[in-house]
Amino acid sequence: QVQLVESGGGLVQAGGSLRLSCAASGRSFNSYTVAWFRQAPGKEREFVVGFAWYGETSIKTADSVKGRFTISKNNTNRTVDLQMDSLKPEDTAVYYCAATRSPISPRVVANVKLYNYWGQGTQVTVSS
Repeated sequence: QVQLVESGGGLVQAGGSLRLSCAASGRSFNSYTVAWFRQAPGKEREFVVGFAWYGETSIKTADSVKGRFTISKNNTNRTVDLQMDSLKPEDTAVYYCAATRSPISPRVVANVKLYNYWGQGTQVTVSS
């Protein structure tokens, strides 16, 4: 069993940066597949960035945030961070950390149904 707690959300002006952190509890977290999703009001939850595995670990990033958002994982501290730069108003959403014990191939890493564990979410608001 894994519990995820996000932090670091807030209000920022367009062009600014925020760093979100996801702290995990539970054993064997280092072997879990983790990703960040987001959900804007009235929209479905969408994939942002995450780790995939197909013979080797790779990072998959949604086109909408490519070049601006970066994911990193610290196995010692059991945290997964999301660095968000050059933020835009359309990045406004509740951001969720997600995890699963199963390795996920790059082809399906964006499938929200494959993740068993979710944090409570943290609000990110980008003003224009």
